Amino acid sequence: MKSLKQVAIALTAFPLFCSAFYLPGVSPHDYEKGELVTLNVNTLSPSSSQQVKSVISYDYYNEKLHFCKPPKGMQEQAESLGSIIFGDRIFNSPFELKMQQDTACQLLCETEPIPADDAKFINKVVTDGYAMNWAVDGLPAATEDLDEHTGEKYYNIGFKLGTTYEDVPYLNNHYGITIHYHVTNRNLNRVVGVVVKPFSRATDTTSENMCADKAEPFHLKEDGKSTVVYTYSVNWIPSETVWATRWDGYLYVLDPSIHWFSLINSIIIVLFLTGMVAMILLRALHKDISRYNAVDAQEDVQEDYGWKLVHGDVFRPPNKPMTLAVLTGSGVQLVVMTGVILVFAVFGFLSPSNRGSLGTMMILFFMIFSCTSGYTSARLYKMNGGEMWKMNMILTATLLPGTLLGGLLGLNFFLIYSNSSGAVPFGTMMAIAGLWLVISFPLSIAGSYVGLRKPRIEQPVRTNQIPRQIPDQPTYLRMLPSIFMGGILPFGAIFIELYFIMNSIWFHRIYYGIGFLFLVFGVLIITCAQVTVLMCYFHMCSEDYHWSWRAFLTAAATGFYVYAYSFLYYFTKLNINTFTSTVLYFGYSSIISVLLAIMTGKVQLAIFRVFTF
Repeated sequence: MKSLKQVAIALTAFPLFCSAFYLPGVSPHDYEKGELVTLNVNTLSPSSSQQVKSVISYDYYNEKLHFCKPPKGMQEQAESLGSIIFGDRIFNSPFELKMQQDTACQLLCETEPIPADDAKFINKVVTDGYAMNWAVDGLPAATEDLDEHTGEKYYNIGFKLGTTYEDVPYLNNHYGITIHYHVTNRNLNRVVGVVVKPFSRATDTTSENMCADKAEPFHLKEDGKSTVVYTYSVNWIPSETVWATRWDGYLYVLDPSIHWFSLINSIIIVLFLTGMVAMILLRALHKDISRYNAVDAQEDVQEDYGWKLVHGDVFRPPNKPMTLAVLTGSGVQLVVMTGVILVFAVFGFLSPSNRGSLGTMMILFFMIFSCTSGYTSARLYKMNGGEMWKMNMILTATLLPGTLLGGLLGLNFFLIYSNSSGAVPFGTMMAIAGLWLVISFPLSIAGSYVGLRKPRIEQPVRTNQIPRQIPDQPTYLRMLPSIFMGGILPFGAIFIELYFIMNSIWFHRIYYGIGFLFLVFGVLIITCAQVTVLMCYFHMCSEDYHWSWRAFLTAAATGFYVYAYSFLYYFTKLNINTFTSTVLYFGYSSIISVLLAIMTGKVQLAIFRVFTF
């Protein structure tokens, strides 16, 4: 009893010797009363509650926009690699916010006469529904909305550059800034919420109250003589929200039942397929493979039928084994990278407060896990009797990264042509190429070397010298119908979550369902493996033993359906009417679909393990 009491006392006292820590980039900033709080400005992004009209973002200080500039000059803020890749361009601003000091009406600046072409550009940007993106103490400025079902308030990131009424654009030139702050135990202040309510007002600088609410809305004339007067007001409101939960309002889930419906739908598909696969494995495969190993060449023991007739051809090397090995290795690399990133995100290491962390980790893990690509590719290529091992090593290290970088580089030229802020600077592209050369390429070569040094994987069944003739196949078991038929179920398991992800990408919203995404990702991999096992078994029952490529393509068909869904999304959710935006949308959609196809196609490894064990 005495020892138990001592242990209890030690456990009670243990927290006294512990100290908390914050993740890099997300530690709180304490402000004293009257201390300057920095307001940074980010790019203008297309935004709409209904249909997006463009996918091109613009720098806040684009010369055509004529926004007020800081009196001491523009200073670009330090950004992570991922932040730059995803189009963030953060600068300081001329706004002066002092903790707990309200400002009723402050003149920001009055522009010079705006040229007619620039005025047309501003009005078009307003008509297209662009939104402004600010950040105060790392928190994005937002508009406050109300959930109709629960009555709770939540934040929508960004606020409109202007409004359109009866086809007339009105530019917002007054900003009502409301900042919520929390007072700590040390009587210091922390920013926990930023709300901006923009107004369009025909401001008269000679008036005593130039921020009058009754002023007429401001329309920028395209005569080359009009000027814009920008004003703002600041209101500080104390809040009970603590710093640790200040992102809850931004990550508010409007209707979580949709995510649960998606997850339950996916689980039902998995359970159905699991039952079918288990029945096949327990009643057929294991027993038959054991019998063939024992009987070997005795054909008169039992009359064979179905897939048993082709047991001597199942492990015949496929056509183009190098291409299959390289694609499978790249798929393993993508699966491992995605799985690790989702684990980090679930545990909160990729917080949205640490801007660009997701993109940075994606690039870093993609390069680090290139070793898995090289190892897997080398093992499969050696198993299939490949002899051009040097070519295999080079292709594994360069095919996917080179194709990916080439596609992004081509789309980057369209961004440069449109003067978009999303265009990746040349220096950043060279830095990524340098990281690939220093990290990814050597690791891939090393993985291939280790894989080639391993002994060749022995097949459990001897392969016949003479290939068996394949009989005519039913229509539903031929190449294209069976592949497209197999890809429907994996796509059905993810399409609801895919809708939210695409909304996050093209409507510039924060995706908040990381936990759901992690579970759906697991369901996707399991579904692809099970569907592929079933389709391969049906093919072999029909005496078609060419399973390797079909296994890869059956699961990879998920990427085809995702690309087809991008067309439906384009015509129903977007209202893009420019050639550049259309090319960018379908270009990025094709890259995403190809990566998903390679990632899901790698489950043919699981098929191989099923046949070998």
